[in-house]
Amino acid sequence: MKLEFIEIGKIVNTHGVRGEMKLDPWDVEADLLKRVKTLYIDGKAYKPATARVHKNCLLLTFPEVTDLDAALAFKGKTVSIRRRDVQLPDGQYFTAELVGLTALDAETGETLGTVQDVVPYPAHDVYVIAGAGGKEILVPAVPAFIQEIDIDAGTMKIHVWEGLI
Repeated sequence: MKLEFIEIGKIVNTHGVRGEMKLDPWDVEADLLKRVKTLYIDGKAYKPATARVHKNCLLLTFPEVTDLDAALAFKGKTVSIRRRDVQLPDGQYFTAELVGLTALDAETGETLGTVQDVVPYPAHDVYVIAGAGGKEILVPAVPAFIQEIDIDAGTMKIHVWEGLI
């Protein structure tokens, strides 16, 4: 099931005195967010007047926010985007799209569990799967382990190697 909205970060602070805000992105590059035309905060649409990348964060302004006091009202707010507004490269997904997928053995079709989390590591992400009986399965997010991710079907097919489970 595709999500209509994806939470992509949080306004963590203001920047300067002219209403600029600092958005800390969660699982997407700030450079990609810089191109998004509409952001959603508390269900309301905001169109950034300016957006620039600074130290892995996005500094942005909204036309409605012109001073420090107005910008402070946004501090701590979660920012979302419409999923259809962002085109990720093939094979990349937002964490929110992966959490909740049913993990299946690619060979047998047996259900292994449900994706509970995506943990970022320097080399690659690791999918945390809650298996039967409370067993936790850690699967590297690399092609050797992941055969297919089908967001529409809600499944992730995994090559199960000896010792994985």
